Amino acid sequence: MRIAPTLAFLILALSPIPALASSCAEQIATIERRLDSAGAVQVTGLQAGHSLRTGSPRGVTAVRLDAPSDPDTVPTADHVDAARTLIDRAGAEDRRGDQRACENTMTEAKGMIGALP
Repeated sequence: MRIAPTLAFLILALSPIPALASSCAEQIATIERRLDSAGAVQVTGLQAGHSLRTGSPRGVTAVRLDAPSDPDTVPTADHVDAARTLIDRAGAEDRRGDQRACENTMTEAKGMIGALP
């Protein structure tokens, strides 16, 4: 009777497991969509190789008119360009399997982007 559980475990252990997206890959995809949003285009203009994405179910429907409480979160075109470079680096770190480095780079990229309109 002990053979059945062992056999079941062996079958599960040798079964192919589907690849799951890492949390960092999901962050990268989210920020890339944010950088192609109407708010980002308002700050930087439409960048070559990118298209405007609209209709996000979580998108803000109106632009805030008041200034942010932290002036360092005001996005600039230079900061968005730097964030795109950081996102490319995070993607390479994610492909290498270095989750901690990827997450740290994404945190830095999010800080560079600031509060997009």
